Amino acid sequence: MSRKLHTFKGGVHPPEHKAESNARPVHAAPLPKQLVIPLRQHIGNPAKPVVEVGQRVLKGQLIGAADGYISAAVHASSSGIVTAIGPAVVPHASGLPDDCIIIDTDGRDEWISLAPLDYRAMEPADLRMRLRDLGLAGLGGAVFPSAVKLDPGAAHHCPTLILNGAECEPWITCDDVLMRLHADDILQGVAIMRHLLGSTEILVGIEDNKPEALASMRFAAAKLDFAVEVVAVPTIYPAGGAKQMIEILTGQQVPSGKLSTDIGIQVFNIGTAHALARAVHHGEPLISRLVTVTGFVLRPQNVEALIGTPLHTLITLAGDREGSTGVLMGGPMMGMPMPDLAVPVVKATNCILVQSAELFPPLPKALPCIRCTRCADACPAELQPQELFRFAKAGDFGRAQEYHLFDCIECGCCSYVCPSHIPLVDFYRYAKSEIWAREKEKRAADLARERHEFRQFRLEREKQEKAEKLAAKAKAKRAELAAAPAAEGAPSEADAKKALIAAALARAQAKKAEAAPKNIDHLPPDTQREIEEIEARRAKIRELARQPLESEEKP
Repeated sequence: MSRKLHTFKGGVHPPEHKAESNARPVHAAPLPKQLVIPLRQHIGNPAKPVVEVGQRVLKGQLIGAADGYISAAVHASSSGIVTAIGPAVVPHASGLPDDCIIIDTDGRDEWISLAPLDYRAMEPADLRMRLRDLGLAGLGGAVFPSAVKLDPGAAHHCPTLILNGAECEPWITCDDVLMRLHADDILQGVAIMRHLLGSTEILVGIEDNKPEALASMRFAAAKLDFAVEVVAVPTIYPAGGAKQMIEILTGQQVPSGKLSTDIGIQVFNIGTAHALARAVHHGEPLISRLVTVTGFVLRPQNVEALIGTPLHTLITLAGDREGSTGVLMGGPMMGMPMPDLAVPVVKATNCILVQSAELFPPLPKALPCIRCTRCADACPAELQPQELFRFAKAGDFGRAQEYHLFDCIECGCCSYVCPSHIPLVDFYRYAKSEIWAREKEKRAADLARERHEFRQFRLEREKQEKAEKLAAKAKAKRAELAAAPAAEGAPSEADAKKALIAAALARAQAKKAEAAPKNIDHLPPDTQREIEEIEARRAKIRELARQPLESEEKP
C-alpha cells in the first residue's frame, strides 16, 4: 500500500536543467597546490586552530577543534605545510574575509591512520562528540552540526526520521548522483541515525524526476534488516525544504518558531547520511564532498572535491568558457554570487553554477509593487511577502517580525513570480540581518549595564562592610575601657584622650621630620627669612594646640 502524500501551499516549477550534469561519470577533482580551509563552515562557533604556521600536516588531521557544543571540527584535506592562519576571502555574498588555515600541499596526499567507530558499543553522548570532532555537519544547505541534530533531547527518541533526497533546486544534481552510486552507504548512515534517535519510522523522500535514484535507494532498502520506505514525491520547488518535505510525507506542519523535533520528526540530507557512514565505518573526517559544476561550462558534471579547493580549479576541470558573467555557489533560486573564483569549496558547497548572459539574462529594472499577491500565492511558508517587503523597505522591522519574517526560508519563489521584478528575498535578508545586528547590540548593552550595576553593588557592599568593621572595632574599644577596673591611680577617660592626642602629635612630628626639606643650605636671604616666618607661625600654632581648653581648666 502506497503512502498517502500531502501538498504544501504555493511552490513554483522553474526549468529543471538536471540533464546537463547528471549523465557524466563522477571524477575526483585534481589536488590543488594550495588549500584554503575556513574555520567557520557551519552554524555556531567557528573552530579553533590547533596547528601552527610551518607545521606539516597529514590528510585527515585535525587542524581546528570544535569550540563548544554547537560547533564542528575542521581537518586537513591533504598533506602539506601550514603556511598561514588568518583572514582570507571565503564564499560569502559580502566578500568579507574570515579566518582560514592555508596549506601548501606536497602532492603526497598522505593520510593519518584511521580507525572505525563501534557505534553500538559507545555511549550516545560519546559517539556524538566523536562525530563533532570528525567535522560532521549538514550538507543540505544549513550546515548545522550533525552531533546536535542527532541528540533526541529529553524525549530520548525521535519517532520519525526523514531522509531528504528531493534536491528540488534547478541545475543541482549532486544528491541525485550520490544516491545512484552510493545508496548502500547512505542507508548505513541512516542506520546510525536510527540508533542515536530511536526512530521507528524511516522515510526517504525523492522527487519523481529522479527514477534512477529511486530505483537504487529502493534496491538498497530491501536488503536492510529494518523498514525504510522510499517515497517518490511530486516535483515542485521547494519540496526539498525540510518543513515542506515533512508536510508532503506526513501531513504535519511545523509550528511557527518551533523545530521539527518538537513534533517528533528529524530531517537529514542524503549527503549527511553518506558522510556519517564514512565517518563511523571508516573513521574518515569530513574533508571532501560531491559538487555539481554546471551552467556555462563545456562539460557540466559532478566532481568529488576536497574541502579548501579553489572554485576556479573545478571550473577549469569542467571547461571554462569565454563570456561568463558570474558564478553562484548553489542554484539559481537560493545561490550566492561569489566575490572571487579563488574562494574555496566548503562543506556547504553543493553546486558551482557559472552564469552567462544567454543562460541568465539580467533582470529588468524593478518596478513598483502592484499588489497582485502572486508572491503570496507562491509562498510555501504561507506568509505575506508583499507586506514583508513593505516593512523591510520602510525599516519597520518590528512589524516584519509580527508578520513572521523569520519563517521565511528564502526560497525565492516570491521573487521568481513577481511581475515587477522586485528582488524580494534581498529585502528579507536585509531585514533579518538588521534585526540580528540590533539584538546583538542590545545584548552587549544589557551586559554592560549588568556589569555596571554589579560594580556599583560591589562598591556599596564593600563600603558598608568597612563601616561595619570600624563600628565594631570602636564598640569593642569602648567596651574595653568601660570594663577596665577603676584602680587607684588608673588614668581617667580625659587623660586617655590626651594621651592619644599626644601620641598622634608625636607621630605627626616624626613624619614631618622624615619629610624635612632638602637643599636649603644656600638659599637667598629673602627666601630664608620667609621660611623662618612660616616656621615661627607653625610653632605658635603648635604651642596654642598644647594649651588646655578653657572648659578643661574649670573645676
